[in-house]
Amino acid sequence: MLSTSPRLIRAFQPLLFTGFLASSALLAEVRLHPLFSDHTVLQRGKPVPVWGWADPGESVQVEFGGQKVATRTDNQGRWKVQLKPLKASAEGRTLRVTGDNTLEIQDVVVGEVWLCSGQSNMEWPLASSFDPEPDIQASANPHLRLFTVRKATSRIALGNFVDPTGHAWSTASPETVRRFSAVAYYFGRDLQPVLGVPVGLIHTSWGGSPAEAWTSPATLAGDPVYARDILEAVPNQLRNRKNALAKWETDAEAARAAGKPVPGKPFTGWIPGDLYNAMIAPLLPYSVAGAIWYQGESNASRAWQYRDLFADMILDWRKAFGQDFTFLAVQLAPWDRNKKRSIEEITKTPGESDWAELREAQNHVATRLPKVGVAVITDVGDKDDIHPTKKQPVGARLALLAQKIGYGRQVPAQGPVLNSRIVGKDRITLIFSETHGGLKTSDGAAPTGFAIAGADRKWHWADAVIRGGNQVVLTSASVPKPVAVRYGWADYPVLNLSNDAGLPASPFRTDDWPVTTQRR
Repeated sequence: MLSTSPRLIRAFQPLLFTGFLASSALLAEVRLHPLFSDHTVLQRGKPVPVWGWADPGESVQVEFGGQKVATRTDNQGRWKVQLKPLKASAEGRTLRVTGDNTLEIQDVVVGEVWLCSGQSNMEWPLASSFDPEPDIQASANPHLRLFTVRKATSRIALGNFVDPTGHAWSTASPETVRRFSAVAYYFGRDLQPVLGVPVGLIHTSWGGSPAEAWTSPATLAGDPVYARDILEAVPNQLRNRKNALAKWETDAEAARAAGKPVPGKPFTGWIPGDLYNAMIAPLLPYSVAGAIWYQGESNASRAWQYRDLFADMILDWRKAFGQDFTFLAVQLAPWDRNKKRSIEEITKTPGESDWAELREAQNHVATRLPKVGVAVITDVGDKDDIHPTKKQPVGARLALLAQKIGYGRQVPAQGPVLNSRIVGKDRITLIFSETHGGLKTSDGAAPTGFAIAGADRKWHWADAVIRGGNQVVLTSASVPKPVAVRYGWADYPVLNLSNDAGLPASPFRTDDWPVTTQRR
C-alpha cells in the first residue's frame, strides 16, 4: 500500500499544468502524480519521467530499480526526475520518493504502456460486449494492468486530474475488467503473452466526442482552417454552456427547495481542446509505447477535414509526450445509420457515403504518417447499432498491428491492400498485396461490394472474379469502358473479400472525383 498519512491523501487536489495555483498548505508533503500508484507499469527501454509536488525548494529523491535520482522543487512546488531506460521486469518492486517525508509505492513493474482513447466504441465496457462472462472470469493476469482516467473537461491544460482521488492502477481480474474498455482489454489480453512482459493500459475516452476535443488548443489555433471552421464557434458554445448551467443551477435549487429530485446536469456540447486539457494533458509526460484509437463517428460529416485533423492530432500527441510512438486506429464499423433497411435495400444500388469518406480519411493518414495503422472491421459491424458488441476481433486486430508496426514482428496484420490496377478495354483488374496465402471470400461466394464506373461517373455493381491468388477482375454489362473502382463505399458495406489469414480487405476507391464532405 502507499505509505502516506491521511493528510497526504487529502492533499491530492487539481493542480494546473502551468502555474499549479497551489497554496503552501497543499504543498506540505512530497506527493506523486496519481499515475504512480501501487501496481504501476513503467515503460521499458525509454527514459522514464517521475513527477509530483512538494514545498518550493524542497529536495526530492526517487529510487527505483537500482537508480537514485535527486532534484529540487521549483518555486511553484513542482518536481520531476527522469530515470534512465529500464529493462522489462515482471518482478513487483518498490518505488521510493523521499523529501521531507517518504512515499513508497509497491508492486511496480516494467513493460509496455499503451494509451487507449476515443469515443463510445472505445469506452464500451467489457461487461456489455458479446458473450463477455467467459472472458471476464478468465481475466486474472498480474502482468496486465489497467488505469482509467475519469471523465472531465477543462478550458486550460491541467497537470493533474480534475478529481485525482480514485485514480490508480489495478491488475486485471474479474472485478477490474468488467467495467473497463472492452477493446482495450482484448488488445492487452492478446498482446501481453506475445510480448512476454507486463502491459499497462491507460484508458481515457468519452462517448460521442469529436477529434478536435482531443486536440490541443494550440494546435487548433495554429491552423487558419481550424481557426475558421472549428474555433470560430467557441465563443457561442461557451455562452450557451454558461446559460445552460445557470438555468440548471436555478432549476436544481428550486427542486431542492420543493423536495423534488434534482434534474441531471445538462450536457452542453463539446468544446475544442477540452478533453485534451483534462484527459490527455494530465498524463504528460508519462512514457508510453503507443496509442490505440477508436473514434471518427462524430467527425463523419466532416470526413474530408478529418484527413488533416486526425493527422494533426496524432502529431500533437507525439509532440506533447515527446515520443514518436506507434498510433493504431480502428476503422469505422459498418452501420446503416438507423435507417432500418433490409440488406436487399442497402445493396440495391451503389451510392455516396460520408462514413466511407471517413474510412478513407483514416487510411489516408495511415499512409501519410509513419508508424500509423488501421484495423479493418467491416465484418463485425451491426447494421442497426452504432455500437457493435463484438469487440474481441477489434482488440485482436489492433494487437496484430501492434506486433507488426510497433514491434517489428512478421505476422499477418492486415487484410488485402490494393497495390495496383490494370484498366482494360472492358474490365479492370485489381492487384493486391498482403494476401498472405491468397485472396478468398469469407463465405466462399464471389466477391461482393465492388462497383465500377465509366467516364460518365455513374456507378454500377460489378461482377468480380478472383484470379491467380492476388487479383480481382471486375466487369459489368452496364459499364462497357470502366475507368474507376470503389469497394465497400457505403455506410453499411456488405463485403466478403479477405486473405487466407481471415483478415478483411479495407474499403477503398481508385477515383479522385469530389466527394460529399469535400469543400469545393
